[in-house]
Amino acid sequence: MQPFPALLCLLAALLPAAAAHLWAWMYALPQHPPDRAALGRSAGPGGSAEEVTPCGPTSPCAHGHFCDEHFGLCLPTRPAGQYCRRDTHCAHGLLCTFGKCQQPVPDGQEGARCQQDEDCGPGGCCARRHGEMLCQQRLELGQSCHVPPGGLAFSINQVCPCQAGLVCRASPPPREKAFEYWPEKSEWRCRQP
Repeated sequence: MQPFPALLCLLAALLPAAAAHLWAWMYALPQHPPDRAALGRSAGPGGSAEEVTPCGPTSPCAHGHFCDEHFGLCLPTRPAGQYCRRDTHCAHGLLCTFGKCQQPVPDGQEGARCQQDEDCGPGGCCARRHGEMLCQQRLELGQSCHVPPGGLAFSINQVCPCQAGLVCRASPPPREKAFEYWPEKSEWRCRQP
């Protein structure tokens, strides 16, 4: 029975070190890199320490800052190319698209945010890409039009329908190919009716 207390002592000694490594790993994730304001560090050599202000539903942040709800701190808005979770995390005039602050795409053009097909220009449709509704081009002749049950690229993605005058259907199997009861879905393409 002696090894059991020794094992507990060993685990108790290792847990704080493991917790420190876990927190360091979490801060290093690209979804939430550590900010100088969140960590309370100075702005740089010779610079003054940036004041960290708590925030919440009743105490909003000053202009040029957003409320990081995870830490409950006001942080500076992020420039183009920096990671974000919401549009409010980005500097004025930028949108949070695919997890990064980016310049918005003009309305109606491919890649612009939309709610319905009418929001997109001619030859486009409103479909989901990486969870966001964006204007995309309708599929051309020969392009794959099948979306598997789990979505495209293991994400909640959609494709536009085929262009006007085309239909989405499977190509007939070549004569040399044996009959298949369940044809491959990747054979579904935009074709002439």
